Amino acid sequence: MKVLKFGGAIVGSAEHLKKVKSIVEAEKNPIVVVSAMDGVTDLLEEIVEEASTGDSKSIISRYEDLKTRHTELARQVVPADSQSAALSELNRLYAEMDSMLQALTIFRDWTDNILATFLSYGERLVSVIVGEMIGARVLDSTRFIIAEGDADCGYSIDEETTTEKIKAAFSKIKGAVVCQGFIAGTNDDEIATLGRGSSDLTAAYIAKVLGAQEMQVWKPVDEFMSADPKKITSAYLIEHMSYEEARELSINGVGTLFSDALTPLAEAKIPLSMKNICNGNTTVISATPNPEDKVIKGIASQDDCVMYTFSGLPSDYLPRMVSESAMVLESDHVPYTVFSLSAAGGSFSVCIPVEYEGYFNNLSQNLSSLDSCKMQTMRDLASVVIVGENMKNATGTAGKLFNALGRNNINIVAMNQGSSETSITVVLEKKNIKKALNAIHESFFLTEYQELNIFVVGTGTVGGSLLEQLHSQKELIMNQNGVKLNVMGVADVSKFILDRNGVDLTKYNELLKTEGKESTPESLKKALFELNAFNCVFVDCTAAPAIAAMYLDLLQHNISVVCANKIAASGDYDNYINLKNTARKRGIKYLFETNVGAGLPIINTIGDLIYSGDRIVKLEAVLSGTLNFIFNTISEEIPLSKAIKMAMEARFAEPDPRIDLSGKDVIRKLVILARESGLKVSQEDVEKNLFIPDDFFEGTLDDFWAKVEKFDAEFEEKRRVIAAEGKRWRFVATLDEGKTKVGLQAVDSRHPFYDLEGSNNLIIINTARYKDPMMIRGYGAGAAVTAAGVFADIISIANIR
Repeated sequence: MKVLKFGGAIVGSAEHLKKVKSIVEAEKNPIVVVSAMDGVTDLLEEIVEEASTGDSKSIISRYEDLKTRHTELARQVVPADSQSAALSELNRLYAEMDSMLQALTIFRDWTDNILATFLSYGERLVSVIVGEMIGARVLDSTRFIIAEGDADCGYSIDEETTTEKIKAAFSKIKGAVVCQGFIAGTNDDEIATLGRGSSDLTAAYIAKVLGAQEMQVWKPVDEFMSADPKKITSAYLIEHMSYEEARELSINGVGTLFSDALTPLAEAKIPLSMKNICNGNTTVISATPNPEDKVIKGIASQDDCVMYTFSGLPSDYLPRMVSESAMVLESDHVPYTVFSLSAAGGSFSVCIPVEYEGYFNNLSQNLSSLDSCKMQTMRDLASVVIVGENMKNATGTAGKLFNALGRNNINIVAMNQGSSETSITVVLEKKNIKKALNAIHESFFLTEYQELNIFVVGTGTVGGSLLEQLHSQKELIMNQNGVKLNVMGVADVSKFILDRNGVDLTKYNELLKTEGKESTPESLKKALFELNAFNCVFVDCTAAPAIAAMYLDLLQHNISVVCANKIAASGDYDNYINLKNTARKRGIKYLFETNVGAGLPIINTIGDLIYSGDRIVKLEAVLSGTLNFIFNTISEEIPLSKAIKMAMEARFAEPDPRIDLSGKDVIRKLVILARESGLKVSQEDVEKNLFIPDDFFEGTLDDFWAKVEKFDAEFEEKRRVIAAEGKRWRFVATLDEGKTKVGLQAVDSRHPFYDLEGSNNLIIINTARYKDPMMIRGYGAGAAVTAAGVFADIISIANIR
């Protein structure tokens, strides 16, 4: 035999009730427990309160609507041959309700028993409809579910009497039975209610006493998910869990299961199946869940909490007050999320959802009235509870939790581990709740992949190529590397778009034009900080000083930075050091590999050498793919001016080639390499030996072209001289014993730079360990390879766990 409980959202829907009929008919002699329709109990209570004021007019329409809803539902789901009986019984109950309302209006007073009796009609009306629909006998739960206590302190089930009466009530009944949840009788033959949501408790006691094979609770949703699916799109159904895990999740706000119902089920070891009537998804709660499950089973959260801290309490008074506080909260089913105690300071703290503040007011007033007691209130908080029975036997769970939060710049206001060792609760600022849930969920549940939330600034040659690569390689990276790339934002020089769920990279240019918001450094920061995404990566594919100036603020908000922009790493030395230190202290990344050699692993290699205790003795490098292309292209047929234009056509050179020809780009790269080698170097410290006269860089771009064309003949003469000597020109950056310089050098065939082709770069590194030089060679210019280097930096961030 099984006990099937159907909640208010199901019994109020004709569509769902038709499924209920099929579910019941598939079982042998089930016992069906029903709730009132959703919202009906609250409405009945409001009707009683308003009727007792003598104003019946204000409630007539709502009261009549309530009756109409039940009547129409009966007509839709009850078979034709049973409708007459169903409607007759409904009308009888309506008449009883009419009489009670008339009396309330006249006498303008009501007792707890009168209120409970009137509220009981919510379940009674539904039980008539369901009973006639499935052709089952309807039993009055007040005859066998017996409550003890009173309305002021709350009712609980009288176990001994209830057990005796359940056995008697069901002993001679054959076939399906329908009875009501929520309501009970008393030993004084009055009616009581067991608390909102307590229909689960009614079903559980019946299941325990009658030794049911299983109890089922049917809902129109998946009740137990790994986290709130409204906040975590990757949350999934929990298929198996223990009674204790279900209790912890329930009391902390997950689903609507009445947590007290788990006690009788656990005592009798009766499995509870939480079933979704829409899709059949099931969570089985039992004494023997899968022992190979993850350490954490689920995450509960409360979005808006208040925390009371009482201090200055006498040490002998403290334990009693803590105990009383717990009793008050538990008796009212208030999900208090932190209960921390400090005997030394005579203090304790309680954190509860704001909606339950009223339950705690009396206690807080009593405590704060003590002369020595001081009360502090903190608002705008949220709580997160991780739950898992395997936590008892696993080490490092708390550390993993704190690491996930700390890495995402989320401060913990308070924390506590449950005495059963199946839960850890943290309290944090409300604004961080979604970010925290995503970070924790990924850390504990999504070990098969890690998500990076990426914001790309710059849609030019490098940025555009990067976005194309991110789009085309997304599936491969997910399958191969276990990294989910979510490009949640894109910005160009004037507009930006932001979508937490991901920007459509097939039409980002169109979206920027039609939906883009004004893009400024301040607007970008504001949008990112408000979004507060976890594992966030800011990618700068611009050459804008204003964007580089954002890095420190971003890092201080635990947003990793990846940049092709050289300005920050080669600019003010103190700022460079501050950026690196901030990233290191916060456990995030500031990466700029492409600042020197596009996609070549130069900075990472030098970093590995330095971190392992080596020392850079000498470094020689051809660092400008653009200049190398120009010097490899110049010939008798191709003068300097034409070679420069060819570099622009090949997209190696900047739109204004003077940036490349001035050597500034190489100087910046050399400064970065020197700094990464451990030296305090600025651009002003670099000795320069340029090949273009200084006055060429003055005036307009047209002026430059006119001057450089006149310079072609002179430059060709110089080229012929070195060619006759069997040499070639290379623009070389040198770091030697702490001194830096850049300039044009003529190298012969014995030098490694001699055979550099096209836009290739070559870096020669001598270290204290590498007497024979280490060489790194490859393409050092071009949008695709630079974007690939940025892409590699982004992927490397996923290695932080």
